Parts: sequence; structure tokens; C-alpha cells
Amino acid sequence: MDPSAAYDLLADGVQDWDLTSDSVPCELLLIGETAFPVLVNPQGQVLIAASQYGKGRMVVVSHESYLGSPKMARFLCNAVDWLSPSPGAVVGVQKSLSSLLSILSSSGTRVQPSEEFIASFGVYCMDAYDAAQGKELIQFVKRGGGLLIGGQAWHWASGHRAERVLFDFPGNHVTSVAGVYFTDIYGETGIFSVSDKVPAIPLITPHELDFSGDLNLLLRGVSELDIVTDGVPSHLLVHGTLAFPLGLDGAYQCFLAASHYGRGRVVVATHESHLSTPKLTDFILNAIHWLGAEKKGRIGINPNLKNLHDLLTQRQVVCEISELTDNLSIYCCQSYSDNEAEKIHEFVAEGGGLLIGGQAWWWASENEGQNVLAEYPGNKILNGFGISILGETMEEGKYPVLRPEGQRRHYHFRRALAQFQQHLDKKKKLQLPVTGWLQKLSQDCAKVLEIPVKNGHIYASLYHILYTIVQCNGIPPVSEEHPVKGNSKEVVLLHVATALCQTSIISDTARLALCELPTVPSTTVEINCTNTVDSSNEREATLQQYSISMEKHCRHFRQCCYQEAEGPQEVYSRLCELSHLWLQPDLHRKEQIIELLVLE
Repeated sequence: MDPSAAYDLLADGVQDWDLTSDSVPCELLLIGETAFPVLVNPQGQVLIAASQYGKGRMVVVSHESYLGSPKMARFLCNAVDWLSPSPGAVVGVQKSLSSLLSILSSSGTRVQPSEEFIASFGVYCMDAYDAAQGKELIQFVKRGGGLLIGGQAWHWASGHRAERVLFDFPGNHVTSVAGVYFTDIYGETGIFSVSDKVPAIPLITPHELDFSGDLNLLLRGVSELDIVTDGVPSHLLVHGTLAFPLGLDGAYQCFLAASHYGRGRVVVATHESHLSTPKLTDFILNAIHWLGAEKKGRIGINPNLKNLHDLLTQRQVVCEISELTDNLSIYCCQSYSDNEAEKIHEFVAEGGGLLIGGQAWWWASENEGQNVLAEYPGNKILNGFGISILGETMEEGKYPVLRPEGQRRHYHFRRALAQFQQHLDKKKKLQLPVTGWLQKLSQDCAKVLEIPVKNGHIYASLYHILYTIVQCNGIPPVSEEHPVKGNSKEVVLLHVATALCQTSIISDTARLALCELPTVPSTTVEINCTNTVDSSNEREATLQQYSISMEKHCRHFRQCCYQEAEGPQEVYSRLCELSHLWLQPDLHRKEQIIELLVLE
């Protein structure tokens, strides 16, 4: 689905968005790769959205009264036409939406009033307050049907304070599979102009989702996260609104993360060995419990994770070696194949739990020049969930557990970028914790720009936000009189500007505009190579650390042994990984590698 073409059809002939009635809408939250906004008010709130799920489509409106407003008649007719799987398909309309029935009838649409959804409809129009037929509606859309749904969640939330709106509001039981959520945030109304292109998705929606409860469940009884195993992990880019880190090192590199997506949940580890090491048993058991949403159901373990099956069986967790099937509640697999990517997405969207592990640095070394975020098989599964595995390694170690009560201070790409943008807009001096995040933020901005825009409008919106930040603040001058410190806002702006100029995502016009931003025309960069500590001591410490690291990887290679339970392919893959870490062909010449082998 091309969001631009879909938007043009939906907004065709609409003069303005007149939301001046007494109705108070709610803000909509968009995630995933198929959702896009149709109406965003000047406050940056999404009030109308559209999406695709399976073969079908949805249009979501932030108050049911708009479904019968004469001021919205042209849009409503456009929406039904866009949603219809075939010309002349019957449009079912919930009886309570009598005004919509009149609007569509007068336009010549074949409409049928109905008390409930009927599978023979081509399009169904309803309010968002009853999820009794939620499963049937999801399958209807998945097969190619169209759904027009309207409602607001703030009133419902006032009477259901113990429940979480994003997951318990009736309308979200249906729309969330397509990446659209009703929230309990009031939407600002008025008369708004129609954008000439698809509006950008806001960087952050104040959806009031508190991840502390999730962290409490996932990290309960875990005193530390020990990821020292036979495998070397990659690290993660956590970029989704409903994704959050579970494990961070001192440089804010993430090695464990989780996400809500649709009706389901996801937990990601950056090496498959993390899913079967006894050191992380408590965490693994918590993850299984959380992924199942505290319900009992069948747990399927992909044959490549037999060690995980053995660990769970030893702890009296009932599970089975299985490929992904419809009757599973939780599925556990590695990230090295994307054969089931679409099936996994639907499984999670409709309420399944996914536990997945794998590293991407080995794939990156074997596929030099290819885009890890776009082409690595695991990322074809995970990008849509708001988590991506990066192609760099991170140091194994024992890391402290994140404190749930401090989750708003944990590094998260979107939160860090939003706070950085706010500081720039207000021309204020950067404060903690943002100052500590800047180096990681500049790296992540460059990484996000590697995700292809064709993957979804959510990425196009991020690119637009990054371009606007650089355009509004300019490229900082670099000279002897204006040195750039390593941990500063100037470094972030330089990183983002460089990444934008190198990417093929933005137009040539935009790239030219970046190049013409005011800065010094020519700069000689001076690197003085001085340190605040004694350089000889630091060099000696660095060499010693390098020697220890090589010896550790050599020991891992030496101790690798064949076990029939793993099978020859698994052992071969492990040997390749360990030998690459020990011999480091990207750093050592052939003669050095041969010498290391002879010595061993």
C-alpha cells in the first residue's frame, strides 16, 4: 500500500476538516509500518488515521459523531470507496449510525443497516465501544474487508481506571492489529486545512503507557543480567513508541528489549545463547509469563532452540518443539530466517507472544556493503515491532537490572530525540539525562536513517523530523575558534546532517538545501591527540585489555566441543562465529592469522 496514493484518494475533494461541533475527540496513536495519519491538527495530534491489515483496510476516526457529520460527508464517501474490496460491495452500517446511513445512501452507495457485523459485507461501519465481535472483525479485514470505525477513549478511561486504555478499550481490540490505537488524551478541535501530502506522525504521543509494570514482571527476582556466554551479542536500536529496553550497558547500548504490538507482545535478545543460559533462567521464565499475558496456552519452541526447550522442561514449564502454528500462544525462535516474517507479524498482532534471539554482526561481516537494518532477516521481522538488531558487537558482561520506577529516565531513542528537540526549540542549555544520551542519540539517528522509507510512513515521519531539526538549527561551524566537544548538541547536528546528505531517502532539493545551510565554507580539522590522563599508561591499559579479550575469545574457541544434541550445523555455525572473534580477519593480516593458528 502506498500511503501517498491512499491519502490522495481519502482527501480528494475535501475542502477543510471542520471539527467545530460539541464533540471532544481523542488523540490516536500510530505504530507499525502500515498506519498513516489523514488528519493531524496544529497541536500535532492525529485525529483521523488509516491502515492496512492482511488484504483489507481500516479507517479510524477519533469520535463516532464525525461518522454522521454532514461537514465530513465527502471524506466519508471517499473512505467507504477506498475501503471497498470491489465496486458495488454492500456497506453494512451499525443501526446507531443513522446519519452515516443517510449520507452514504444519498451518494448512491449500497448500504444495509444492521444490529451486528455480517461476514458478507464488503465494508462495515461501526462505533468503537463493543468488542464482542472483535475476532470476527479482524478476520474480516484480514481477508480483504474494509472497516470504518469511530470513537473516543477518554470517557471510557474515566470509568476504567484500573485498566490500560491501549490494551483494554474495546475499539483497540480491533484497530490495534493494524497499528492504530485510541487513547485517553483529549484532542483539540477546530477547522483545519487539508494537507497537500500525508502529514507526519508525531515523534511522541503522550499515551500515558507506564512501562514500569511490564519491567516489574519481566525483571522480578532478577538481581543482575549476566550475558557472559559462548556467544558475542550485537546490540539493539529501540525505536518504536511501544518498545522499551530491558537491559542497557554503561554506554546505553541495549542487549534485551520488549515491545507491545497489536494484541501481542515481543521480547528480543541479541544472541540466541541468552535464551538458554542458566544464568538468565529467572528472566526467561518471567519473559514466558509476560508474553503469555499471564494466560495459560501452548508454547512452541523452534527446533533451533532445543536448549531453551530443555531449560523450560527442567523448570516444569510445559512446551513443545514446534514450528509456528495457529494454536500456539507463545512462539520462540532465532532471528536468522525471515521465511515466516508475515506469519509472525499476524501471530503477534492477534495476541501471540514472540521470544526471539540472535545477533547480526556475523551476518554483517558476511554480507559487506549490505544494509543490516533493511536486509538482515531478523530485522525484516522486528523492524515493525519497533526494535532492530544492529550489525555491531557489544561487550559481554554482568549488568545491573533497570529500576522500574526510573523507567522514564532509561535511554529510549524517541524519548531522547523528543527531549533534545525541545531543548533546541526553547534555546535552553541541555540538562541531564539528555546530556548523557547525546553520543548514543547521534549514533541512533544515523542508524534510523538506514531503514528504507518504503517500509512505512512511520520512518518517513522520522526522516522529516530529523531534516527539520537540522534545517531549523543549521550545521554548526567547526574551526579552531569553534571546537566541537564530543558530547554536545553540535555533534548530534553534525551526525544527523551527514547521515541525511548520505542517504537516498530525502529529495535532491532537500539535500541541496542542507548543503546550503550557513556554515564555514572550508575547514581544516585539527586532531591534537591529547588526553587528560597519562597517554603511556592509557596505551598500556588498552593493549592489556586487547590481549585479555583475544585470549578470552581463543579460550572460547578451544573449549567449543561437538554435542549431538546441537547437531553439526549448529556446531559449525558456532565455530565460525568463535574463530572470527578470535582471529579478527578485519584487523589481522593473513600472516598474523597463520601465526596465531600455529601457536594454538
